Amino acid sequence: MSARRDEPDRRRLIALARAVAARSLTHGSTGNVSVRAGGHILVTPTGSTLATVRAGDLSVIDSDGAHVSGPGPSKEAFLHAAVFRARPHAGAVVHTHSTHAAAVSCLAGVDRRDVLPPLTAYYAMRVGGLPMLPYFAPGDSRAAAAVEAVARDHAALLLSNHGPVAAAADPDGALAAAEEIEETAKLFLLLRGAPTRPLTEAQRAALRPASP
Repeated sequence: MSARRDEPDRRRLIALARAVAARSLTHGSTGNVSVRAGGHILVTPTGSTLATVRAGDLSVIDSDGAHVSGPGPSKEAFLHAAVFRARPHAGAVVHTHSTHAAAVSCLAGVDRRDVLPPLTAYYAMRVGGLPMLPYFAPGDSRAAAAVEAVARDHAALLLSNHGPVAAAADPDGALAAAEEIEETAKLFLLLRGAPTRPLTEAQRAALRPASP
């Protein structure tokens, strides 16, 4: 893939990386983002920091997650490839270790089929539902099959003891979903133990996002 041909995609991915960092959805070198670029996937490289990664540093992988060119990809790049395989109309994926969502991913006794209640209309619109997958060690490629299976029906998911993954048609949509997951996780933890009034199923269904 020539640098000239994918330069607009590289700029889009760097803008996404900066936005994720600016919203404090990552810390240190955690988190990774990707965009679909023709027949390949651009993803942030291993050890990179989203606040400082540059366009020339990006990794190129194929739809199976295999490294094509550029620096070595994030060890979690296979998660991005799995989501893109499951969701052929998705154009961007954001994976973070954001604090409150990660905290929810460590809780026992939650509904793993849909871990966060629809506390706000914006969560229902931007996320819909959030299943929680079993624990896999970071970089464990066995997670790919589980992620791909769940992502066929869900644009967002939560990895146990880890963090969220959100896909959308474009970077802005993926960022909005990741941010909404974090803010709803914060509300969920603040309200834990208090009576709440989540949206009804009918209210939620009326706001459910279109599938990217």
